[in-house]
Amino acid sequence: MKILVTGGAGFIGSEFVRLNLMGKLPFSSGVKVTVLDKLTYSSNLTNLAPITHFPGYRFVEGDTCDAMLVDEVVAGQDAIVHFAAETHVDRSILAPGQFVQTNVLGTQVLLDAALRHGVSRFVHVSTDEVYGSIDEGSWTEESPVAPNVPYAATKAGSDLLALAYHRTFGLDVSVTRCTNNYGWYQFPEKVIPLFVTNLLDGRPVPLYGDGANRRDWLHVSDHCRAIQLVLHGGRAGEVYHVGGGTELTNVELTTRLLEACGVGWEMVEHVPDRMGHDRRYSLDISKIRRELGYEPSIRFEDGLAMTVDWYRGNRSWWEPLRARAALSRREESLAQAGRVA
Repeated sequence: MKILVTGGAGFIGSEFVRLNLMGKLPFSSGVKVTVLDKLTYSSNLTNLAPITHFPGYRFVEGDTCDAMLVDEVVAGQDAIVHFAAETHVDRSILAPGQFVQTNVLGTQVLLDAALRHGVSRFVHVSTDEVYGSIDEGSWTEESPVAPNVPYAATKAGSDLLALAYHRTFGLDVSVTRCTNNYGWYQFPEKVIPLFVTNLLDGRPVPLYGDGANRRDWLHVSDHCRAIQLVLHGGRAGEVYHVGGGTELTNVELTTRLLEACGVGWEMVEHVPDRMGHDRRYSLDISKIRRELGYEPSIRFEDGLAMTVDWYRGNRSWWEPLRARAALSRREESLAQAGRVA
């Protein structure tokens, strides 16, 4: 099978590529992977270094919004797994326009190319954040989307667009929506790598608001295995939830990270809550269990320990990225200030 993986130099996409080419996922025998990635601040070719010598690997630098390039890259592919997206909520509040461009327009360009070239399978990777916030219980795949921040709104828009291409044009599309991911190679602006790298450097960590916001945590390898199952066995026009089974408040998560790094609560700075901060997310994953046999396999305690150890042993990977993240945030803040002025 020939698979185009968009955003394949990012956190989750690169894990999907590595596991496929190393034969560590179901149905990965003989797979050939083309990665299309714009190499923005959160993408990193180093993420793909372990598999660059594999004969089934090809890399193309480019933007999913570039229709001519996308048309060339999609030609001859059997399937597309679409990870490429702007994903950081805080950045979407500062600069929502880029999120609309990448997440909605980029998806539409890919869907059009898939139709033209008769791509047999399209998996669109999304997030639980499209549902907004839920105080009790869990969302099913039939729950209405109700996003509260620009990032989530653009992902909801791209989800609905992908499903519309199935209903209108017959494109074989499935959508996955996952809970919070963690693991190696995650850009150090997301909470777990941010906290871990700060603590390893002796810096304090910022805890939003009262820290009572709740999230379910999913190891990136389990997520990729679920996506592979959907790619090969999911039904067209369907949404599949992917969860990890470990729901924690941010206070509980912070406690575990402090313990893993051998420091105490004196390293925590309480900061004002961000705008539109959803209180709780929770996905019902019984559908993917029932239809595809998915079950998270990595206990959070084990996965977190492996993740902290990885960041402890890979400073050469994350130290340059911290500087890049700081510069990118400064540029976005200046752009936002210019618009306000």
